[in-house]
Amino acid sequence: MLINLSDVFKEQGKVIHMTAPLEMDSVRIMGMKYAFAEKSDVDFTLTNVEPGRAKVEGKARVSFVVPCDRCLNDVKVELELAPERYVVPVSDLDPEDEEVDDLSFMEDYQLNVETLLYNEIMENWPAKILCREDCKGLCPVCGRNLNEGECGCDRFVPDPRLAGIQDLFKACKEV
Repeated sequence: MLINLSDVFKEQGKVIHMTAPLEMDSVRIMGMKYAFAEKSDVDFTLTNVEPGRAKVEGKARVSFVVPCDRCLNDVKVELELAPERYVVPVSDLDPEDEEVDDLSFMEDYQLNVETLLYNEIMENWPAKILCREDCKGLCPVCGRNLNEGECGCDRFVPDPRLAGIQDLFKACKEV
């Protein structure tokens, strides 16, 4: 959805409150596509801070069902999105202006809501998603979920730094 900001850019001190629907159904993150489990409309406050410059503030809540990084059980990830950006029309952009944020979500005088929120989701996406803090994951031998109980598999992995010594013991069985 595009929101026209030309009125906000032109009128000094103008403030507009509006609600926009979040029209996208899913996001692609690190090569995986995640559908929204829940999503709210986006509440925007658009404020003219000076001629040709506006402040965009938004609030939205989204949630996804994502597999746990260790055991692959489904986990509900909820994100509170609160983008706050200073924008100018792309045609008026001065490359030297350090106060203006990344404008990949601006299309001349229009704000692209989906791109703005996608960027916000990417910034807030957790680095590691776990079903619980002490998740034990899957057995590397049989694949059983270790949160449900031990499987009895031998999961001993020798220290690779001692592989040379182990080879000596195998060559000289007398020792």
